[in-house]
Amino acid sequence: MHISVCLTETARGDRPSHRRGMMAAQAAKTVLTLDAEAVRALKVGINFVKNPEDRKCFIIYKDQDGVRACRNQCKHQGGLFMKDIEDLHERTVRCTKHNWKLDVKAMQYVNPPDSFMQDELEIVWKDPSVGGLELVELNPPDPWLTDPRGAQELEAGEVTITYLTHACMQLKLGQRTMLFDPWLTGPAFARGWWLLHQPPEDSFERLCKADLVYISHMHSDHLSYPTLKTVSKKRPDLPIYVGDTSRPVFWYLEKSGITLTNINVVPFGVWQNIDEHLRFMILMDGVHPEMDTCVVVEYKGHMILNTVDCTRPNGGRLPTGVDVMMSDFAGGASGFPMTFTGGKYTEIWKAEFIRNERKKLLNYKAQLVKSLQPKIYCPFAGYFVEAHPSDLYIKTTNTKNNPDDLNALIKKNSPGITTWTPKPGSVLDLGVALKDPSSIDAIRESPNSAKTYKDSWDFSLYLDELSLAIDAEFFQHKSWIPFYYNWAGFKNYNLVIRVIETNDDFEPVFGGYDYLVDFLDLSFPPRRPDRAHAYLEIKNRIGVMRHVVKHGLLWDNLYIGFQNRISRDPDVYHHRFWNHFQIELPTTGPDWDLFLQKL
Repeated sequence: MHISVCLTETARGDRPSHRRGMMAAQAAKTVLTLDAEAVRALKVGINFVKNPEDRKCFIIYKDQDGVRACRNQCKHQGGLFMKDIEDLHERTVRCTKHNWKLDVKAMQYVNPPDSFMQDELEIVWKDPSVGGLELVELNPPDPWLTDPRGAQELEAGEVTITYLTHACMQLKLGQRTMLFDPWLTGPAFARGWWLLHQPPEDSFERLCKADLVYISHMHSDHLSYPTLKTVSKKRPDLPIYVGDTSRPVFWYLEKSGITLTNINVVPFGVWQNIDEHLRFMILMDGVHPEMDTCVVVEYKGHMILNTVDCTRPNGGRLPTGVDVMMSDFAGGASGFPMTFTGGKYTEIWKAEFIRNERKKLLNYKAQLVKSLQPKIYCPFAGYFVEAHPSDLYIKTTNTKNNPDDLNALIKKNSPGITTWTPKPGSVLDLGVALKDPSSIDAIRESPNSAKTYKDSWDFSLYLDELSLAIDAEFFQHKSWIPFYYNWAGFKNYNLVIRVIETNDDFEPVFGGYDYLVDFLDLSFPPRRPDRAHAYLEIKNRIGVMRHVVKHGLLWDNLYIGFQNRISRDPDVYHHRFWNHFQIELPTTGPDWDLFLQKL
């Protein structure tokens, strides 16, 4: 295994450069912290806030939709804003220098009209048990503007984008090929997600021949170990590039047993020059900078923006007018609310909630595309299905957005933007599309004989592998429970969970474990404590739960993979708990050999 920070050489022997002395890595900096009391004191409308430590001034806007914030500094000549007495709606501030006006709700200048957008700060909410928020600023905010290059004319066939499946695209960029997020076989999130689209027959060949591969983050529908296992047998030195996230993307590689010798961890916001025409830049997500990334690829001055799964890519600041933009669209990538039971979680409530959430996501994506004005937009990274028969309830309940609906909404709001709903094997020729989007050669669909949707999956191969953990020797000793949770390292939080091992129908299995964990003092009581406490009851499918425990995997396999059923009292989301078990578990797994030796 070889993981290099910054860059190693590419497969062709060229040594890319990121101009180490000229460009510093993009970083996130907290510029203001408000405690819970200060947050409660924020009034609806405009709030002027000063940081007592450095005396810097900020504007925070609050309404029923949430909170937005920016520095109190006009883009024109750096003047301070003050309340606009002419504004009756409490949305606008006025610059004290030249009377420029900013609509803080929209973060857009209204005087002069149709001019600038204000640089917005990211809102990071602290854990509900603590309260408060932080304002975070990315520096530099627009790193892609460094070393600008003018767009050169493209020949037909010079730049093509071929959709393979889910979030996997193949980019031909001159003499190079680049692939995004290759998930070509097997399940994701243990056994909960399966490919909806049938990849072209030569997909693995394309992957093995790639000059570089970008993997956006560690979730298994993007970092697919079954896919990489196959690739490693043919080309272990495949050049793979990932962002320098605090949770390493390939944290599980060594334990996976897969040999990959050319993994490159690159800094955020720095151009990675592949050749004289091709470069790319990885950007962090504003909401999940510890694990999520997106990418800008540039060839001869033409930009392709892939925001992947980012909730707020680059803190909301993205290049406008790119040639191609692609993003997720579907929704449904969470166990909530499908896997929740009791209380308000009736089928009617779930259906209404899901319908509203999908509609909000559709409108958000359409508005984002409208604001960025790409020449071409493609919805992808949402083509998965809960295919296993035991997950029929999830498949039926977890309705997802239709990419054609999103593209229709984009066309309605932004008629000048070309949209593309991809099918496996279909190809966008960028040079042709830029000259004449209506040309039949701009987008070539896959042959009629090509299969679009998968209709069979090798369930037994992967489920049998998961089930191997059930009979692991250490599970014969109940003391594995404190050993595991002490390894996990989560405590000093007033939450009690009950974990019940179940069959596929979420009924307790004979001989399975049913135990309590009190995270206030990390104890394992026989019954719930008498003190007031939050409570979660989690029913986990035994094969997946024991596989996760045995290998020290993250609980997104259970939660995002729909492998549990959850009830909670009170009905509160425990961010610290879920964040720890889904992102912050130790990167080195439990030492079960040591556990057995100490019995």
